[in-house]
Amino acid sequence: MSIMESFPVTHTDEEWRSILTPEQYRVLRQHGTEAPGSCALLHEKRAGTFRCAGCGQDLFVSGKKFDSRTGWPSFDTPLPGAVAESRDVSHGMIRTEVHCARCGGHLGHVFEDGPPPTGLRYCLNGVALAFEAAEEHA
Repeated sequence: MSIMESFPVTHTDEEWRSILTPEQYRVLRQHGTEAPGSCALLHEKRAGTFRCAGCGQDLFVSGKKFDSRTGWPSFDTPLPGAVAESRDVSHGMIRTEVHCARCGGHLGHVFEDGPPPTGLRYCLNGVALAFEAAEEHA
C-alpha cells in the first residue's frame, strides 16, 4: 500500500490512535502481527459477518472461514470489493498483504495454500476484525 494511496475513510494519526486500541493501532496502522492463537475470533463459529475493526467495512462472511491450524482466522473468499492487496517485501520475503479497501488498514496476508474452490488462504489478524453475529430467526 502506498503512503500516497487515498481511501474513502481517512483519519489523522492522532484520530486513529483515539479510535483504536493500542493493539488494533499497531496491527491496522503499523502493519503489525498479533501473536498466533491470541484472538477470540479465531474460534468464532457463529453465522455472521467479519468487519474491519478500523472502519466497520464488511470483509468476510462466516461461511468462508476455515480452520487453517495457523493460529489466525482464515478465510477463502472476501466479500466483493472489500479488500485490496499490495506487495509486501518485509521480513526478508515476498508476500501479498491484504488491507481494507475502505480505510487501508492492514488485515494480514493472502497465500495460495487454501482449500478449494479458490485455493486461497486469507490469513488475518483477529484484532483487525470485528464480528457481528447474524440475527437468529425463530
